Order: sequence, then C-alpha cells, then structure tokens
Amino acid sequence: MIVRNLQKANTSSRRIVSPDGNWESTRLLLKDDGMGFSFHITTIYRGADFQMHYQNHLEAVYCIAGKGEVEVSDSGKKYSIEPGTIYVLDKHDRHTLRAFEEMTMACVFNPPLNGKEVHNAEGAYELEAESISE
Repeated sequence: MIVRNLQKANTSSRRIVSPDGNWESTRLLLKDDGMGFSFHITTIYRGADFQMHYQNHLEAVYCIAGKGEVEVSDSGKKYSIEPGTIYVLDKHDRHTLRAFEEMTMACVFNPPLNGKEVHNAEGAYELEAESISE
C-alpha cells in the first residue's frame, strides 16, 4: 500500500515549480510507484496563459478550485473550467490553458511521469526524466 500526505509532499522534492512561473505541481504518485499512471495536485497561477501539447502522454484534469478555460488549438473551441469540471486530453490535443483565478487541479498522466518533468519547447513532457528521490 502507498500512503502519502499532500501537505508533507508540498515540502519535499515532490513539489515542482515551473521555470516559466505558470504552475507548481506536487507529484503524489509517479512511475517508480508501479501503478501505470501518475497522480498530481497542480496549482495554475492566476493570469497564467500558456500552450501545451502532450505528445507523449494522455492526461485527465479535474478542477478542484478556481476558474479558467482550456482552448483546443486545432478547432479554437473554448471550454470553461470551474470546480467539478474534468477535461481529458485523449488525443494528445494541443491546447492553451488560461487561469482567470488560481486553479487547483488533480491530474493523471499515462504513461506516468518520473517526477522532475517540466514542459519542453513544444509544451510537452519528455518520456524520460529524472526521478524524484525521497
């Protein structure tokens, strides 16, 4: 059994802050845990407006708090994000995320992240990255 506490993880190497200042993510479950997916609690800072394109991963995102929108780059379609909303990037969708308020999101990645990933120039996470040591 794996048991972790978010508050404790927030003060450890599991908390990753983006170099661009748009988000921070506490990675509660990672590849080394052997579950086949990773689970993160991510904060998107108010005013963030950035493009992502997870070419190597599928992602499901559930909004716990805050408000914003996600825009699908190919179609220009915009979806409102608020508490209780889930959006699923099931086709490696290129998208833009905007935070009108600070947003708290629960994120699941498949395949799982190793731990220290941050977005590359295309807005994706690489398949291989440094693992978090506890």
